Amino acid sequence: MKLYPIESGNFKLDGGAMFGVVPKTIWNKTNPADQNNLIDIAARCLLIEDGNRLILIDTGMGNKQSEKFFGYYSLWGTHSIDKSLANFGFHRDDITDVFMTHLHFDHCGGSVQWNQDKTGYEVAFKNAKFWTNENHWEWATKPNAREKASFLSENILPMQESGQLNFIQKPNSDFLMQSELNFGVFFVDGHTEKMMIPQIQYQDKTICFMADLLPTAGHIPLPYVMGYDTRPLLTLPEKEKFMNLAADNNYYLFLEHDAHNEIITVEKTERGVRLKDVFKTAEVF
Repeated sequence: MKLYPIESGNFKLDGGAMFGVVPKTIWNKTNPADQNNLIDIAARCLLIEDGNRLILIDTGMGNKQSEKFFGYYSLWGTHSIDKSLANFGFHRDDITDVFMTHLHFDHCGGSVQWNQDKTGYEVAFKNAKFWTNENHWEWATKPNAREKASFLSENILPMQESGQLNFIQKPNSDFLMQSELNFGVFFVDGHTEKMMIPQIQYQDKTICFMADLLPTAGHIPLPYVMGYDTRPLLTLPEKEKFMNLAADNNYYLFLEHDAHNEIITVEKTERGVRLKDVFKTAEVF
């Protein structure tokens, strides 16, 4: 097995929304805001080469939305999925599986693209199976008013229409030891219904793709929960349970949204679980 970080693009989000009830005087120390109160955000995906499978976890925003839409998110940098794949000698047509932690636009937008004449949409990975879970699919295709702006039909429905949509089968517990893609999956409900956190056994390490359970290293303290979470009081026990496991088992936490910290480990202290070490992906993979 080999792992590759795939940078799909950078953007900015309101720091207050990213940290919920935490005062700016606190979160600004770890995630400094610009003059518009926006903080740097990454859309760092993960490619797993496992035998004859190439599995891409999340796909970023994509590029099919309007200029007005992207204007809300202050895109910056030159990263793209195609450039990142090419850096490692791959092409999007090589991808066999696309695993989406959840179907918010900044995690799955790159799964679908315009067709050639821009009259409709098509899947962006023509040879891939697309993986979500049935509970989350139902949640995303019949969205509540709070999340409706994050679940965009053009990002979601073409996967089903293509016949390439597949569902991860959730067990009775919140942890699936081994999914159809040969890695474990934690299911959490605080951010959105049945978001999936992959747990990958790589050599002697456990790599956890943190999605929106831990967006950045600045979110480690337990109450630092995003304003975007639909059930923040459920995020608290989910996050506490996971972070304690991460500290006890020295998990390597792959941060999807932290533009400046790629992988971290955590440890238990008198103040709770806190940051231990920071790594570049090249130091771990």
